[in-house]
Amino acid sequence: QVQLVESGGGLVQAGDSLRLSCAASGGTFSRYVLGWFRQAPGKEREFVGGISPTSISTRYVDSVKGRFTISRDNAKNTVYLQMNSLQPEATAIYFCAARPGTVPVITALDYNYWGQGTQVTVSS
Repeated sequence: QVQLVESGGGLVQAGDSLRLSCAASGGTFSRYVLGWFRQAPGKEREFVGGISPTSISTRYVDSVKGRFTISRDNAKNTVYLQMNSLQPEATAIYFCAARPGTVPVITALDYNYWGQGTQVTVSS
């Protein structure tokens, strides 16, 4: 059983940067694909980015490519999401998720473990 705890959310202005962290416990972190998802009010949960266990492979939704970067530190059991040039449409609850495997996938149902989420609000 893997437990995930996100942190780093907050209120920022358009154009600002924010780094989210997700600390994992209870499993062999280096065996899991990690993903970041977000859910805005009234919308479905959306894949943001994912990273393979050894960081060889990353994947992003088109809307964040070039501005968001996902990384992980297996020694610290932590995955990060660096978000630059934030815009109001990025406002959402951000969740990290984990699944056994080697390739980041974009479907939420394919992830076995979820954190509680952290709120990101971007003001215009």
